Amino acid sequence: MDSPSVLLNKTKAIQGLPVLELSSICINSTLCLVFLFIVSVRKISVCAGLVGLTRKDDSISTPNPIGPILEPCEVKVGNLFKLSICSCLYVLFVQVLVLGIDGASLIREAAIGNSVDWSLLSFSAAQCLAWIILSFSALHCKLKVSQKFPLLLRIWWFLSFAICLTTLYVDGRALYFEGFRSLFSHAVANFASAPALGFICFMAAKGDTGIQTSRNPGLQEPLLLEEDAGCLKITPYHDAGLFSLATLSWLNPLLSAGAKRPLELRDIPLLAPKDRAKTNFKVLRLNWEKLKADNPLEKPSLAWAIIKSFWKESASNAIFAGLNTIVSYVGPFMISYFVDYLGGKETIPHQGYVLAGTFFVAKLIETLTTRQWYLGVDILGMHVRSALTAMVYQKGLKLSSSSKQSHTSGEIVNYMAVDVQRVGDYSWYLHDIWMLPMQIVLALAILYKNVGIAAFATLIATIISIIVTVPIAKIQEDYQDRLMTAKDDRMRKTSESLRNMRILKLQAWEDRYRIRLEEMRDVEFKWLRKALYSQAFITFVFWSSPIFVAVVTFGTSILLSHQLTAGSVLSALATFRILQEPLRNFPDLVSMMAQTKVSLDRISGFLQEEELQADATLILPRGMTEVAVEIKNGVFSWDSAKLKPTLSDIQLKVERGMCVAVCGMVGSGKSSFLSCILGEIPKIAGEVKICGSAAYVPQSAWIQSGNIEENILFGSQMDKIKYKHVIHACSLKKDLELFSHGDQTIIGDRGINLSGGQKQRVQLARALYQDADIYLLDDPFSAVDAHTGSDLFKEYIMSALAMKTVIYVTHQVEFLPAADLILVLKEGRIIQAGKYDELLQAGTDFETLVSAHHEAIEAMDIPNHSSEESDGNLSPDAPISAKCSIERPGVGSLVKEVHEGVASSEQKAIKEKKKSKRSRKKQLVQEEERERGRVSMKIYLSYMAAAYKGLLIPLIIIAQALFQFLQIGSNWWMAWANPQTEGDKPKVSAMVLLVVYMALAFGSSWFIFVRAVLVATFGLAAAQKLFLKMLRSVFRAPMSFFDSTPSGRILNRVSIDQSVVDLDIPFRLGGFASTTIQLLGIVCVMTKVTWQVLLLVIPMAVACLWMQKYYMASSRELVRILSIQKSPIIHLFGESIAGAATIRGFGQEKRFIKRNLYLLDCFARPFFYSIAAIEWLCLRMELLSTCVFAFCMILLVSFPPGSIDPSMAGLAVTYGLNLNARLSRWILSFCKLENKIISIERIYQYCQIPSEGPAIIQSCCPPTSWPENGKIELIDLKVRYKENLPMVLHGVSCIFPGGKKIGIVGRTGSGKSTLIQALFRLIEPVDGRIIIDNIDIYKIGLHDLRSRLSIIPQDPTLFEGTVRGNLDPLEEHPDSKIWEALDKCQLGQIVREKELKLDTPVLENGDNWSVGQRQLVSLGRALLKQARILVLDEATASVDTATDNLIQRIIRTEFKDCTVCTIAHRIPTVIDSDLVLVLSDGRVAEFDTPAKLLEDRSSMFLKLVTEYSSRSNGIPDS
Repeated sequence: MDSPSVLLNKTKAIQGLPVLELSSICINSTLCLVFLFIVSVRKISVCAGLVGLTRKDDSISTPNPIGPILEPCEVKVGNLFKLSICSCLYVLFVQVLVLGIDGASLIREAAIGNSVDWSLLSFSAAQCLAWIILSFSALHCKLKVSQKFPLLLRIWWFLSFAICLTTLYVDGRALYFEGFRSLFSHAVANFASAPALGFICFMAAKGDTGIQTSRNPGLQEPLLLEEDAGCLKITPYHDAGLFSLATLSWLNPLLSAGAKRPLELRDIPLLAPKDRAKTNFKVLRLNWEKLKADNPLEKPSLAWAIIKSFWKESASNAIFAGLNTIVSYVGPFMISYFVDYLGGKETIPHQGYVLAGTFFVAKLIETLTTRQWYLGVDILGMHVRSALTAMVYQKGLKLSSSSKQSHTSGEIVNYMAVDVQRVGDYSWYLHDIWMLPMQIVLALAILYKNVGIAAFATLIATIISIIVTVPIAKIQEDYQDRLMTAKDDRMRKTSESLRNMRILKLQAWEDRYRIRLEEMRDVEFKWLRKALYSQAFITFVFWSSPIFVAVVTFGTSILLSHQLTAGSVLSALATFRILQEPLRNFPDLVSMMAQTKVSLDRISGFLQEEELQADATLILPRGMTEVAVEIKNGVFSWDSAKLKPTLSDIQLKVERGMCVAVCGMVGSGKSSFLSCILGEIPKIAGEVKICGSAAYVPQSAWIQSGNIEENILFGSQMDKIKYKHVIHACSLKKDLELFSHGDQTIIGDRGINLSGGQKQRVQLARALYQDADIYLLDDPFSAVDAHTGSDLFKEYIMSALAMKTVIYVTHQVEFLPAADLILVLKEGRIIQAGKYDELLQAGTDFETLVSAHHEAIEAMDIPNHSSEESDGNLSPDAPISAKCSIERPGVGSLVKEVHEGVASSEQKAIKEKKKSKRSRKKQLVQEEERERGRVSMKIYLSYMAAAYKGLLIPLIIIAQALFQFLQIGSNWWMAWANPQTEGDKPKVSAMVLLVVYMALAFGSSWFIFVRAVLVATFGLAAAQKLFLKMLRSVFRAPMSFFDSTPSGRILNRVSIDQSVVDLDIPFRLGGFASTTIQLLGIVCVMTKVTWQVLLLVIPMAVACLWMQKYYMASSRELVRILSIQKSPIIHLFGESIAGAATIRGFGQEKRFIKRNLYLLDCFARPFFYSIAAIEWLCLRMELLSTCVFAFCMILLVSFPPGSIDPSMAGLAVTYGLNLNARLSRWILSFCKLENKIISIERIYQYCQIPSEGPAIIQSCCPPTSWPENGKIELIDLKVRYKENLPMVLHGVSCIFPGGKKIGIVGRTGSGKSTLIQALFRLIEPVDGRIIIDNIDIYKIGLHDLRSRLSIIPQDPTLFEGTVRGNLDPLEEHPDSKIWEALDKCQLGQIVREKELKLDTPVLENGDNWSVGQRQLVSLGRALLKQARILVLDEATASVDTATDNLIQRIIRTEFKDCTVCTIAHRIPTVIDSDLVLVLSDGRVAEFDTPAKLLEDRSSMFLKLVTEYSSRSNGIPDS
């Protein structure tokens, strides 16, 4: 206990305080006690209330413990309340600052040895305590949603303002009479607090908080979709207040949610309308079109269009950038004054505290402006990327055929994935162009103050540094350009390989194409290596540039005999340190400008490509004329450079409601004819008019990813009755029943889990549901069996489309008599037109087609009894005859028929859909998987060990540590060796000073070069190893992986993720090591001078790590969501470009553009929040480090004069100025590294794909002559596509004798193609075996198996390249053999007519060859391969009957000793087989010779033959 004398002294000391201060202490203390009393009473009453409730619990029903249930309401916080909170916090900050200054002053007095009166702190302490309570009380009003401030709070505010006014009067009077001598910290604080206290007093008088509550009706309505619940709220950034924007506190709700559980897309709020893709796309498109219209003859500038579109955002961002640049130079400018002050040179009272305050305020403004600037450029980049991506997508839908030849889908995806990204990233460098000169001018001004005329030498050295970069940047640009070209080539070939992986595996070509991709990667890698090593040299040059500038400056100053002092040297060094950033960034700026220019030119060139002719087809409104389609003097050509047009002299008039059939030999121009009506083929002359809307069904089915229902509706609203009618008309009902999820079944990439017939019928259903006026059908019946084809023709064309205009291309002659008009095409001309009977009488080409059909029918020896039990099918007595002679019910009657069954099944359908949604996880295509939680250490270690087993990592760290050590050493040397004040004697001679500094400085830059080279070497080796591992893993993946994985997901990894690994991650890793060592260096220098800093550094480090952990929980998931959201955009790009003709045919461009904009917003949402989260973290890191720096400054000015070396203190401040930037960069580099390492995580996922069987098993290699006989035994074969999907083949057992012709028939979806996939081991069976010539095919290597079998697949596939490359990709055969194969498959003459013969180019997907010709090329491949077993999977579906007969003759001749398995819907194709296998629902229904099966009245094969012959017998003989 204190003695009475001590207590008396303390009382006297307190009494010695001014009266006003004593009054303030008394008032604040009293009000604090009242506040505590009120709080205590409330707590006691709450406890008493709870006890009362528990006692009543026995007799009364349990009350709601939470209290009354509040109605859903929306809380709006007004600006006045926010300003009140800001004012309270501001006054609190001022009082804390005063307490700190007073405390530091007393500490300094105590250090000298003077007696100190600690009670002098009582006023400041009382003020701090009061304002802490006041601030939290005001904030509590928001928590309680109070509309009035508490009475006590208002009284307290009023009294505080009254004391302030009184004190202002006293201090003002003293200032007037005594001048600045009367000023002290309390007076300055009072002046500073007065405006805020005045506003608070006004709010106290007003009483209202400004918080409003309103009922939110939207919250009371049930949400339609559970998963979209989180998506209904718009980002708080949209209407955040000034304080919230400055501190980024609007992010707190999301980060708080992310800290509790992994975030999902639905947790991320919607973007504000101004940030959405649609808004930015409209603005950019408008400016782009305006530029094109203003100067039609000049090439428009895309860069100028972007500037015009986004200049406002850029300008507001420039204000933050400019302010940030100015305040960043305050520190270097003030250092010399600070060193002088520590040396004993004081010019104004309390100069040390004024200097410390100036440093603090400058760093605070710098921190706040930096975060706003960086967030602004990120948002600007996001806007530019969204707008450009939408522009590229829209252009992709409009490209003409000639433009498509020069821009493949892979290239267009690259424009979006790489070029658009680069243009968006340029926003980071946008302001550097004008900031660099500004920074140089500010630096020169400071240097002129410190080193005088030598500053001009600095300018010259700076200019030299910049000029040196120009040639290096040009080299870098060239490397980047070549790198992008090589990447384009690789991506195009990768995209093609993934798209056609099925054919590569069937033909055993996957290794050849993988090697080709590896060779293309080697070319890309060569340019990548040059780019990275040149970047390493640039790093060396630009770390050396500031050192070179410093040496020139100091050298010139010494030569001019200018007196250097420690203060001027440290000020100059701090200036060089700031100048170092723009100088070091200048090569990046030049390189980025070059790269961006390349990307802008590429995108601009693409956007200016030729579009489809707007006037190619004139569309008239429905009902305007009776003529539905009219073509006058039409001349059309896919390639305008060719002399011979594709179609010529086309004259056609189709009246509304007519049914027109188009036929002709393979390559006669039938598909091109439909394209000319749609406006797809360039029109050279003539006129095309259509009246009403059109629907188009292409020959090669285009199916969207999604479920079957979405494909049929194709953007239209669901109409149950109409939908049921469409399913019925397209014979889809039975197929949907077979699918476990019905019409909710997710379709794999390109409709992979549907059979050819099912795909075609889904297309037909899509067209029918649109209820168009004109239907253009390109060979719609080729992929379906005879029964389904008959049903389709009767229900679809003859009934559902009875009142519509229909133009259909067909090879099936039996469907021709029903047409009102038949067009016969040959070599691009309509050589015959008329009704069936008229054309037969005229003879010529049409007669040839019909005769070929009759020959095929006559070859079928069908017993007479076959018609007796035709099971309700069309009989010979009821042929499909002309349209006018059959009574055809229209859509209305069919709708009425269906309507009866709809009502009863409505509830059932809803239940089915719900069940389907719940069991979505059993679908073939699943949502893209992503890891959750922290990135596994295994990923980091696997990456670091990928190159040289991680041996380079320690060398990189050592090189960086030596660089930092030498750099600190060089700065320390300059601070130590120079005199502290002018007139003092230097410690060493000028020459020694300069030589030692140069040795240390240039030595440090040498180690930076070593580090940069090591990082580049490490990055290159790791990237190449990961790429090859992923590529080999993907190519060795089973076919089920490609069936269930959209190609966009794989392309995302091999393009975007691989680019990150190539160019980003090694430098991120190096940058993190560099920043860590730099930060340690700064802390070491500061603690060497003022060890007390450690008292704050350690808790600050703990706080930083906690915040980093808190931030990373959300950031990591945001980046993962971001990676996943990129894939759907890429997938939609590829899908839309492939189906552009269908999309245009239905007039659905707008819907697809909207879908793209929606996906862009889904990507932008996590992107926006991830960049904002980074700034949120950096802001808090920098504020902490600014406080540490301020504490260090106060300590330095509080130490007694002479107790610390001014030079060392100045060095500590020089490094301390960089503390906040380095700390935030350290945390940021770690977070960005973890975010980027997710790319490795995603690549690593694809390096772990379960592989299909080995290509070659050395111990079980079959003999080179195997298979000799070609005998195939199927033993209890059971197959399903995936573990969670239903069985497709149920115990199939049979034997195909060697050298025989086996026909495989069955209804659509009966398992025919699945059987073939099992034979080629594209699907591994669940049970059973397949034995070929006594060898179990599951015991030998896949390459050995597939290379010995030959197939002509259902979907004919051509690869981009040449005719030779498509026939013989393995280059195993001479040209003579290739010509022989071409002649045999009827393509020899066509190829000879081409200018380049075997080197004739084949475009992507074989677009410059008809589907029939592509099928003939597949036959040519089989002829070259000459395998003992040949499989034909609907090989002649896309050719006319005459060509089919010819192909069958070729196969009978060329493969007479081979086992030929033929799947066909055309019965004549299989009728002459030795044996026929009939499949039904995945089981063997029948297996015998055709003759025996036809004799059996109950035979399923007999029914199929009857159906085919029945629909054919109605055709009159020629």
